[in-house]
Amino acid sequence: MALVPTPAVNEGPLFAEVDMGDNSSTPTVRATVVQASTIFYDTPATLVKAERLLAEAASYGAQLVVFPEAFIGGYPRGSTFGVSIGNRTAKGKEEFRKYHASAIDVPGPEVDRLAAMAGKYKVYLVMGVIERDGYTLYCTVLFFDSQGHFLGKHRKIMPTALERIIWGFGDGSTIPVYDTPLGKIGAAICWENRMPLLRTAMYAKGIEIYCAPTADSRDVWQASMTHIALEGGCFVLSANQFCRRKDYPPPPEYVFSGTEEDLTPDSIVCAGGSVIISPSGAVLAGPNYEGEALISADLDLGEIARAKFDFDVVGHYARPEVLSLIVRDHAVSPVSFTSTSSKAESSPK
Repeated sequence: MALVPTPAVNEGPLFAEVDMGDNSSTPTVRATVVQASTIFYDTPATLVKAERLLAEAASYGAQLVVFPEAFIGGYPRGSTFGVSIGNRTAKGKEEFRKYHASAIDVPGPEVDRLAAMAGKYKVYLVMGVIERDGYTLYCTVLFFDSQGHFLGKHRKIMPTALERIIWGFGDGSTIPVYDTPLGKIGAAICWENRMPLLRTAMYAKGIEIYCAPTADSRDVWQASMTHIALEGGCFVLSANQFCRRKDYPPPPEYVFSGTEEDLTPDSIVCAGGSVIISPSGAVLAGPNYEGEALISADLDLGEIARAKFDFDVVGHYARPEVLSLIVRDHAVSPVSFTSTSSKAESSPK
């Protein structure tokens, strides 16, 4: 396999493509993962940037484009939101107000705009966003088809560490796998990819193109992505942001807690590492740690059957009489109104 890069980072986004050879017996999908930074606290400008990157990916023939975790709305790296046990500061509360203002409603006008982009460029789009539901935020992935339709969403079911003070928890009703002409597509976000039962639920839904938007740029993340590809017999597409300190507001408006004094405007605060991995565990493109990039590969879908012949985690390699999983996939709400349900029951047929 030949790795074919395009221009150097300082000349524009990098497009890395893997030549999978000419195998006409199985379909091939050209997939791109976007490695780029949010324009923090400026959602309209971030949407403009998203369209520019989507247009560029489409110009290279991409059929599926995956953006990083929290690309729309931003990943608040380094921020504590003024929280310590037993105390919240006024400055931290104002930071949350601004972050809440940068989030998007789902559905809403930004979702409509993203759907229009997917339709305009004829691509399936997987986009990481910060979703606003009243005054609670969720780290969410949105899915769009190439006809410009919003398919649905996945809410992160387990935020990590301090993320739990700013994001709510998704429930079992938003763990979708969409059956599309490109293959069965779903997503898990960042460290929830390390949750074996969540992965198993997605495998049981037949996922073939496993999207993993993330904020983890450590080398060890690559091991997790390779393991998932092998375990699930699926393609894994992991998209992360590449950010420098100057991509966030300057201090004192925005402070990287504990490290601010060591940072310059050009300091890298998230090094990317976006990657595409085959069901056999082969790295098809990436990981890229050089800068903002478009990282792409042609996915030979025949690789899925060849991998499943070795290991099908919810098929011939399962032992349901010994080990099984129950997934509560209904929506849950903290409040139910009996009058609403009574009206529904008494309404004329």
